[in-house]
Amino acid sequence: MAKVKVAILGSGNIGTDLMMKLGRSDVLELTSVIGIDPESEGLKRARELGYTAIDTGIEGFLERPELADIVFDATSAKAHIRHAKLLKKAGKKVIDMTPAARGPFVVPAVNMGTNLDADNINLITCGGQATIPMVHAVNRVSPVEYAEIVATISSRSAGPGTRANIDEFTETTSRGIVEIGGAKKGKAIIILNPAEPPILMRNTVYALVEEGTMDEAKIVESIKQMEKNVQSYVPGYRLRTDPIIDGNKITIFLEVEGAGDYLPKYSGNLDIMTAAGVKVAEEFAKNQLAKQLV
Repeated sequence: MAKVKVAILGSGNIGTDLMMKLGRSDVLELTSVIGIDPESEGLKRARELGYTAIDTGIEGFLERPELADIVFDATSAKAHIRHAKLLKKAGKKVIDMTPAARGPFVVPAVNMGTNLDADNINLITCGGQATIPMVHAVNRVSPVEYAEIVATISSRSAGPGTRANIDEFTETTSRGIVEIGGAKKGKAIIILNPAEPPILMRNTVYALVEEGTMDEAKIVESIKQMEKNVQSYVPGYRLRTDPIIDGNKITIFLEVEGAGDYLPKYSGNLDIMTAAGVKVAEEFAKNQLAKQLV
């Protein structure tokens, strides 16, 4: 089967986990990993696995643009602003793993199909990938007036990039709750929990629906169907309990366990991002390959 070539920009934890996942794809061929530190763990592993390891950053990749049609940007929000311009000029599809919010927001289980022709996809945040599907699941049954999400992750799974992007996390996730989830108003909170042993990623979603529109049975059915949809690409995604409904308020408790490809299983916050990124890239690739057959 034909495959579409991809590259990873960023050789940190997210980039390295992506490397492991992409090796299993039926439609994506990872060719190169790009970083700036020749001794980074990610570039060392890329060399060991036979991929092209570029240690001169995006400039090094742009000297060899034939290496990939799709590029994952696993650097930082500030760096992506520059990268996005350069990669667009080079004609590359970009999957933005940072909260830079330069392209349309995408949650694969909700709106992937309407963004297949975009040149830059933004994956919002880990909290957004985990909770926005549930806001959408409620909203497609009963209009959501207000949604608030609390994402709790192990402090061990929050590296320098995550910590540097906390302001962007809250702003971007709040926007995603409204623009993709469908809530009229949204708020996002992130908590770094220092507990030992490290906890799994846990998320709480609070949704207030419009008075007089509550349909408990249909909302619960919609939530459980959405759980299955997300599990199709994030197997460790699950409801911790049945949704709690009190008047016009719905409370949903979620947990995300990582696949353990490269990152520890408690790093579900990072795993859901890499899994969503691979899912988006595969849909891009299938769309591209289908056009080539026409």
